[in-house]
Amino acid sequence: MGERVHKSMLNAEVNLLFYFLSLFLAFFSRKIFLDCLGAEFIGLTGTLGNILGYLNLAELGIGSCISFFLFKPLQSHDRKSIMEIMSAFGYMYRCIGLFILWGGLLVSLFFPLIFGNEELSLRIIYFSYYIFLASSLIGYFINYRQILLSADQKNYVVTAYMQTAGILKTSLQIFLAYRYKNLYIWVSVEFFFDIIACIILNRKIDKTYPWLKTDKRQGKQFLKKYPEILTKTRQIFIHKLKQFITEKSDELFIFAFVSLKMVAYYGNYTMIVAKLSLLFSAVLDSFGAGIGNLIAEGNKQHIIKVFWELNTIMHFVAGIMFFSIYHFLEPFITIWLGSEYVLGRDILLLLCILRYFNASRVIVEVYNHAHGLFADVWAAWTELAINVAITLIAGYFWGISGILLGKVISVGLLVVLWKPYYLFKSGLHMSYKSYWLGVYRNYLVAVASFIITHLILSIIPINAAEGYIPWVLYCIIGMSIYLTINLTLIMLFCKGAKDSILRIKSIITKES
Repeated sequence: MGERVHKSMLNAEVNLLFYFLSLFLAFFSRKIFLDCLGAEFIGLTGTLGNILGYLNLAELGIGSCISFFLFKPLQSHDRKSIMEIMSAFGYMYRCIGLFILWGGLLVSLFFPLIFGNEELSLRIIYFSYYIFLASSLIGYFINYRQILLSADQKNYVVTAYMQTAGILKTSLQIFLAYRYKNLYIWVSVEFFFDIIACIILNRKIDKTYPWLKTDKRQGKQFLKKYPEILTKTRQIFIHKLKQFITEKSDELFIFAFVSLKMVAYYGNYTMIVAKLSLLFSAVLDSFGAGIGNLIAEGNKQHIIKVFWELNTIMHFVAGIMFFSIYHFLEPFITIWLGSEYVLGRDILLLLCILRYFNASRVIVEVYNHAHGLFADVWAAWTELAINVAITLIAGYFWGISGILLGKVISVGLLVVLWKPYYLFKSGLHMSYKSYWLGVYRNYLVAVASFIITHLILSIIPINAAEGYIPWVLYCIIGMSIYLTINLTLIMLFCKGAKDSILRIKSIITKES
């Protein structure tokens, strides 16, 4: 257990280090790219990325499934099984890579119809698309072995190499965009650094696992030896498919119902929200494997105790994100890019609600995954159907607000209501009522904290949009008030709050 905690903390520390290193660079580069390359081109990169993302749907579930099956042989140092599973993985990824290659080429034939009315030339559209396609294929044909590092709780190695390459790439792109304002150079740098990162990472894998020998040609035979891989993969695939469409298709819907330029405008919001989310997930995601070990031990009392600890922590995180996005995002956009990039307040509110749902759901999802509860594929299809139906109707009439409304309603019904029921009935074997008797307090505390702090801030005479100094001052004052109120209410009312504080203190004490 001590080694697992140490690896989890190391993963968290490396993730946090690169998070802060890349945070400023991301915002600075966004401004430079918008000014030097144009909103249309930035919107194009987001749209092309989503088109390739749909082709990548063929992968969904395989990586998660293989990681699950690698855990046991890694613990028992069964190198033979590891090589067999990795060979099967390599074979599956090669098949997917070939599918994406031919599918990508087929899709590109329709670009004159898809982008015929855009100001950008088809030449730069095709050039960018084929470069992004080639970068995507690297992961399937060459980089697939990095899954072993993640399963072995050595994801910090992948993070260090890939994030370092990303920081160097973005820095060079900033310089070249400012100096030459050339779209072709910007895209070429993307591919060059992907190749360099691939070479370096694979050399590290060879050094870490010198005994690892994979044979993709034998992979099909090994799949017959491990038939449960395909069974679990099919179940996980449906859930991942739903997750991708509901979370990653915003740009395509906005492109369809609004415009390519609004893809870039909305992308400014989602980039900030994503960076804020990464700040917390950089730490919390590092402990996912530990929950799997906890479930395997079978101590139900301890399993429930940890669930409420982590559930309270995630609702605390979700509350911070809701409050921060609602109060601090718009003035920051105004200072950073200009008031013309600010979207409607209704869009902002829906983003906040969606972010709260997605952040607070994490622990239920992780517990379901640890219990192997993937059989509720009907729930995934239902959530997807509700989301798409509402999005197509509401998006047509209300644009971005309608697109977000579809996501909020579908996530609220299936994730907030159904997933905890599934966990408590089929995983924890407890009354669903006991879940809501505990969790309703978290929702009430979050709402009360937000309203009280919002009323206090409304009488503080600071215009956060005047500049960075007033904005920082506004953030400090706002967060101080919110945290004081929120933490006080959590300690008084929320289940598992005191145990959460003790756990955090013990981790900090051990690390120091």
